[in-house]
Amino acid sequence: MEKTGRWRRLSEALLNPRVDDRRLESALASARERAPVPLIWLIGKTQSGKTSIIRALTGSPAAEIGNGFQPCTRTARIYDFPATAPVVRFLDTRGLGEVDYDPEDDIRFGESQAHLLLAVMRACDLDQEVVLGVVRTVRQRHPEWPLVIVQTALHEGYPPDFEHPHPYPFETEPAPAGLPADLARALRVQRDQAGDFPGRAPVRWVPVDLTLPEDGYAPADYGLEALWKAIDTLSALPLRHLLGRDSEVLDLFEQAAHPHIVGYALAAAGVGALPLVDLAGVPAIQAKMLQSLAALHAQTWDRRTILEFLGLLGTSVGIAYGTRMAGRTLIKLVPYLGQTLGAVWGASASGATTFALGKAAAYYLRRRNLGLSTEARALRRVFADQITQGAKLLRESS
Repeated sequence: MEKTGRWRRLSEALLNPRVDDRRLESALASARERAPVPLIWLIGKTQSGKTSIIRALTGSPAAEIGNGFQPCTRTARIYDFPATAPVVRFLDTRGLGEVDYDPEDDIRFGESQAHLLLAVMRACDLDQEVVLGVVRTVRQRHPEWPLVIVQTALHEGYPPDFEHPHPYPFETEPAPAGLPADLARALRVQRDQAGDFPGRAPVRWVPVDLTLPEDGYAPADYGLEALWKAIDTLSALPLRHLLGRDSEVLDLFEQAAHPHIVGYALAAAGVGALPLVDLAGVPAIQAKMLQSLAALHAQTWDRRTILEFLGLLGTSVGIAYGTRMAGRTLIKLVPYLGQTLGAVWGASASGATTFALGKAAAYYLRRRNLGLSTEARALRRVFADQITQGAKLLRESS
């Protein structure tokens, strides 16, 4: 009876496009409490390039980022990505150099979470003592936090008609010959000003030039791979894979969908072990994920689409859906998830199953966008393969 009740709650959540927001928020809050989302703290002056870094790391449009920040302390704001079920949070200090800034509130806000510090400085702005002072204070308090110093807007030090040097030359010291003299001097002065930082965690310096295509500098993400390498080296979190920015996630639609799927999978894993919360929470999380994926693919997640999707997923498990209101005809489906879902509501299986369900839905929605039919066998193979991948990702993220 308990299994039947769980399947009924799942089916009702999936077939009802109006997710109970209170139930969903309760489930997400429980997940975040059990597994806090890792936080990257960006410390830098206004207009130093912090939003450009977030845009480059997440692949999210600048406009979306600007609308997504929420105040969290008197002097800082937070950006969750993705917004509903984030895999990473960015803490952005505001007004450095313009106000009497005390980092104490910001340190207290995030110090219980996993941390990576990104100090951001425009390469040709040599007045960085306020930024460096905050970084020193943070490292004195938390000497174990790794630090990446990102020197941005390299093109401001270029003479006319100068192009980005190739191959990327900044991974060796000293800076190679051939750089514009003003830029080379500015990069060196900032390092000399910084000196040695407190703490035992390593420090990496990464010059980048992250622009928009219309700015005319190619590539627009110059130095991004070096920044990723620094983050990968210093952080144990598989951030690149969580965000879908690695070589395993190639298609642009897949890149957009991937962090949403991961975020909901992490949330489902967070509540999957709670005996009462998971009964209502996991179905709500999965239903919201499917709606979000449909919106990303500019499709409506209506009853007809849901029934088709579930019907394609399999026939080895029969699921009876009860009526949604009095007088409705009993809906019976013979789908959908096969033998692999026997432990769907277990603590570990909830996250992996949610991940696989999301990947299968993304595959299905992508083919619909292309005007292609979906073969049931192919969709079931995607789901079965992604169960394993989801379990692996969740292990690496814990």
